[in-house]
Amino acid sequence: MTRTHGYLLDNRRAEAAERFDAFATLFDPTTFRYLQALGVGPGWRCWEVGAGGTSVVSWLAKTVGRTGRVLATDIDTSRVAPAGRHPVEVRVHDVGAEEPPGEGFDLVHARLVLVHVPDRERALRSMVRALRPGGRLLVEDADPALQPLLCPDEHGPEQQLANRLRHGFRQLLAHRGADLSYGRRLPRLLREAGLRRVEADAYFPVTSPASAALESATVRQVRDQLVGAGAATHEDIDRHLANVASGGMDLATAPMISAWGRKP
Repeated sequence: MTRTHGYLLDNRRAEAAERFDAFATLFDPTTFRYLQALGVGPGWRCWEVGAGGTSVVSWLAKTVGRTGRVLATDIDTSRVAPAGRHPVEVRVHDVGAEEPPGEGFDLVHARLVLVHVPDRERALRSMVRALRPGGRLLVEDADPALQPLLCPDEHGPEQQLANRLRHGFRQLLAHRGADLSYGRRLPRLLREAGLRRVEADAYFPVTSPASAALESATVRQVRDQLVGAGAATHEDIDRHLANVASGGMDLATAPMISAWGRKP
C-alpha cells in the first residue's frame, strides 16, 4: 500500500456516532476518574483537543460550571457542535498544524487524538504551551502494537478471522500515518516536554458489549478500504460481522495508556 494522509475514520459517517458511543461507554469512567484526580472543578479553563463526540465535553462543562470555560476543538466539529453552549465553545482547529487556540488553560486533555496526528511533536508542544503554570495535561492514546489482537484467545476460526481483519485495519491506520506504538511513549514525551510529576496508567478491556459495538461500527466504516487493500473480501467481512453479532466472541481493545503531568 502507498502511504497516504488523512483521518481514516471520518466523523461524518453514520458509523462514527456508534463509535463515539462505544468509546464513551468503554473509556469515560476511566477518563473521568483521572480528571477528578487532577482536581478539575468550578471555574477551570479547559481545552478538549480533538473532541469528536460530546461525552467528555459535557462532563467538563458540568464540572467547571458557569464560571468556567471549555474550549472543544477538532478538525471536524459536526459531532460535538450540539454541546456548543455556555460554558462550552466549539471551534474548528487542527492541533498538529495551527497555533494553540488560546493560553492559560488549567487543563488540556486529548483522548485518541495524537496517535492519528501526523505532526504529533508539534501538537504536544502546542498543548503544553497552552497551559498556565501549574496547569495539568492529560493525554490518552491507544497502543495497538502493544496488544495487536482483537481476540487474544485465538481458539477457533472465528477468532482467527477477527485477528486477520484487525491486522488489516492496523495496516490501514499505519498507512494513513498513525503511530501504532505511540501510547507507550507518552510518559517520556511528557517529561521531555518539561512537565513535572508525570504518571501513567493503562486500561485494557478484554470483553464487553461496547467492544463488540465498536468493532462492528469500525469494520462497517472501513469495509471498502479493507477490501480495496486486499486485506479481506466482502464475504469475509459479512461472516465476521455475523460472528460479532452472535455475542459469543471475546473482543478486546488496544490498551489505552493515559499519561498526565503538570507544567512548572
